Parts: sequence; C-alpha cells; structure tokens
Amino acid sequence: MDGILNIDKPQGITSYRVVAAVKRLSGERRVGHAGTLDPMATGVLPVCLGQATRLVEFLAEASKTYLADIELGLTTDTYDASGRVVQRGEPAGIRREQIEAVLASFRGTIRQTPPMYSAIRHHGKKLYELARAGITVARKSRPATIYSLDIVDFQPPLMTIEVECGKGTYIRSLAHDLGQSLGCGAVLKSLVRRRYGPFDIREAVSIPSLEDAFRSGRWEHFLHPMDRVLSAWPAAVVDEATEQVIRNGLPVALLLEPPDHRRCRTYTADGRFLGVLRFDKETGKWHPQKVFQNGGR
Repeated sequence: MDGILNIDKPQGITSYRVVAAVKRLSGERRVGHAGTLDPMATGVLPVCLGQATRLVEFLAEASKTYLADIELGLTTDTYDASGRVVQRGEPAGIRREQIEAVLASFRGTIRQTPPMYSAIRHHGKKLYELARAGITVARKSRPATIYSLDIVDFQPPLMTIEVECGKGTYIRSLAHDLGQSLGCGAVLKSLVRRRYGPFDIREAVSIPSLEDAFRSGRWEHFLHPMDRVLSAWPAAVVDEATEQVIRNGLPVALLLEPPDHRRCRTYTADGRFLGVLRFDKETGKWHPQKVFQNGGR
C-alpha cells in the first residue's frame, strides 16, 4: 500500500489523529503526514502510506496556498482566536489602502519568530508544552518565503487574505506580525490550506468519504502515486543493466541536464518508479539517494 492520500482535514482534530485514522482504516503500519495543520485549521493534509513515507522530506519543500481569515483589534497569546486575549486595539481607522501598503513588506523572504504555541522543541520540550505551563522562552527568528500575499475580502474588523508560501511559514505569526505593523493587533480567526504542492483541496477526500471507501473496497481510487510529489523534477528511464547498478547503490551516468536542486526521478524500462538520484558535480554522475522496491503504486 504505497501512495499518498490527499485528505481534507476537518476542524477540531489534530493532524496526528488523521494519521491514526488512516492507520486504523488501512492496516498499514508506515503512515505519516506532511505539513502539520493546527486543530483549528482545515484543508489539504497529504498522508503518505508505505514506501511513500520516504518522500515526505521532498513534499515538505513544496509551496502551499492558504486562505486565512484575520480579525483586527485583538492580540492573543496563541496568535489565533483560541488564545487568551492579551491586548485590544482600535481597528476602526484602518483602511484597505493602509493594509495593502503593509502587506508589501511581508512579500518575499522575511523573518518570522515562531509562536510559543508551536511544536518546535526547546531542550527536548515542545514549545506549546512550555506555554501551557506558563513558561515563555526566547525564540530565534527564522527565514520564511512569501511568494504571494493578497487581500481577498475586507469587512472591518475582518479581512481574508490568500497566501502562497514556502516551508516553515507560520500563518498565525503572519497574522500577528501584520497586526503589530498596523498598530491595532490581529489574530488568525480561521485557516484553510487550499493547496500543498501538487495536491489541491478540490481533489481532497473527507474522512467520512475515506471511511466509506475503505468499507466498500474503493480506497485505491483516492490513493495517488507516490512519485506525484516529484512531478516537477526531470525524469530518466533506464535499462535493466542500469537499474541493477542503481539498486546496488552505485552511481550512474545519465544523459540528463541536472536541475538547480540536482535531483531527478528514475523509472525502469517497463515504467515502474525506481527512485531518486542526486547529481554529484565532482564526478558528473548521479548517485542513488532513495531506491524503491516494486515501483510503489
């Protein structure tokens, strides 16, 4: 059972609970998700099964698109509407033009400080565990990339923005920082992940529909091939002799122009997904990084 489920995570449950449900339904031991969604958030949660769990690191590099509802005039300790209000501001004078001007400073490569209520570890403890115990620690800012950031709707004090961003971006922190820049405070009220890499919310399956599919034996209809997460990479088809060399973990020469990230996907002569190769500039050869048995799904 090697592949990826594009699940529409419902509000109110953790990403871990979605993984637990898939394990229970499928009977597959190797199950993992990419890109944790907070319990309050909904939308695309890719869940990898079997050999596909080995590709989570590459899926993590993909961009994501969110639709976020933000309420102006509040600041909370969690940066979202579920937290304790620590400050109130006056958003009445904030105009759309003012927000547009501020948004410009958040596009491109920015630096974010992760919220205390996050899963980042500090001396072995998750930050949210410390926060719940009333402990606040200093957090280092980290780079984040915002590819696009636009206002979809503005009905004061609420506004909706669409964000396309890279890995490691906290939309809660974005809402908080936006509120600080406007001088009135802001919190994330709701969040929907509409796209994660090649997976779109319009193709996502709900938990109830997935349960029905497993009961009726139609679950394979929702299982995407695991190499879909690498669809933007260059591909090479190799003959049987080269396939065996790759399976033995040895480098090979390919008539393939290396991309910027120096990785490619390879397939056997009969079309099975073979694995991920990494280009070595010094030797001019492609080295096996991950090799898969039976071509996955």
